[in-house]
Amino acid sequence: MGVKVGVLALQGDVAEHIAAFREALTERPGSSVVTVRHVEDLADLDALAIPGGESTTNSRLIEKNGLYEPLVGFEGGIFATCAGMVLSADQVDDPRVRPLSLIPMHVARNAFGRQVDSREAMLEVAGLAEPFRAVFIRAPVATDVGSGVEVLARIPEGIVAVRHGRHMAFAFHPELGGDLRLHRMFLEGLRV
Repeated sequence: MGVKVGVLALQGDVAEHIAAFREALTERPGSSVVTVRHVEDLADLDALAIPGGESTTNSRLIEKNGLYEPLVGFEGGIFATCAGMVLSADQVDDPRVRPLSLIPMHVARNAFGRQVDSREAMLEVAGLAEPFRAVFIRAPVATDVGSGVEVLARIPEGIVAVRHGRHMAFAFHPELGGDLRLHRMFLEGLRV
């Protein structure tokens, strides 16, 4: 059965998410990946990717486009990366961000410091047999998670990968580097 994945296309690394999900879905006939800019774009989606970018800008654009309430009520799976992880939390350390409260966790923005402090690391992720090459770009971390949140990976700075029901959030960028194991894990979790 095909899967329809949307990518929130307001700001950030949208093209990379589209390419990664298209490749991850090649073995599922009838699947599609579409961009989401307006409320009506959310119709019939099984899942939505919330990309990295600038979380304060994305938060403002979500409000401007009337997407806040529809995203809070979205019933499909959420695949959130970097700024998307910030937006999917229920508590954020920056009052300029109005989080969507999709995953019960507290997130600290830019926990790695400035852009020059970005880095790559081989990361042990629960559910993967081999380490994952994680690309951190001015990344957030979760400093605390609530009930029902499974911690998939952590580093000394904090929690960097979580799963909550059909939702997954990452402080790093699984859409970069060509390793689609986390995309496939997410798609399997949708059970569609």
